[in-house]
Amino acid sequence: MKRLANIGITLIVTIVMVSCWTDNKKPNFQYMPNMYEPVGYKTYGEYIGFPREMEAMLPVSGTIPRGWIPYGYKNTLEGKILATQELKIPIKVTEDNLSKGKELYTIFCSVCHGDKGDGQGILMKREKFLGIPAFNDQGRNITEGDIYHVMMYGLNSMGSYASQTSEKDRWQIAMHVLDLKSNLNGEPLWSSKQKKSTENEEVIFSDDKNASNEAH
Repeated sequence: MKRLANIGITLIVTIVMVSCWTDNKKPNFQYMPNMYEPVGYKTYGEYIGFPREMEAMLPVSGTIPRGWIPYGYKNTLEGKILATQELKIPIKVTEDNLSKGKELYTIFCSVCHGDKGDGQGILMKREKFLGIPAFNDQGRNITEGDIYHVMMYGLNSMGSYASQTSEKDRWQIAMHVLDLKSNLNGEPLWSSKQKKSTENEEVIFSDDKNASNEAH
């Protein structure tokens, strides 16, 4: 009995010593390799077990990117008309937003529409595109919603910018476009009128609040 105990102790000590032995050049035994090493699938590889035996699968129906808000207007003439009439800029008209809108416009829009919005961008001058109208051309009903809708879906030769810009980016660009339109028409800037309107609303709200406090 004592002999068996000694053999058992010796085996346990031996196993512990072997299991703790490390050799950087030769890894220890893996008794269950599938639990240590994941199965690597090649992109677009064909494997049994996947739908259509294709590793790259489409997202689940209805999946949207994180931070992306679904757009409720369809890419149709009717959808464009509704957006033109109904959509309003939801962010405040601030110097930061106007400055960012100008910066984004220069990056994405000015090559065709021109720095002034007169349709005389560098691609127009080089005749890569022709017939780009100015923002104040007669017959053009450019509104906040119209600008946003066109950036979402594109129009005629202009492609969509939905993948290059965020929702906030597009609204900031819309602010700058409306200011350019005002400049072309020789009118006060659209943004200055919006700021005055906001200031008046704040004053009215403040007066109402004071009147309410006095009543109490």
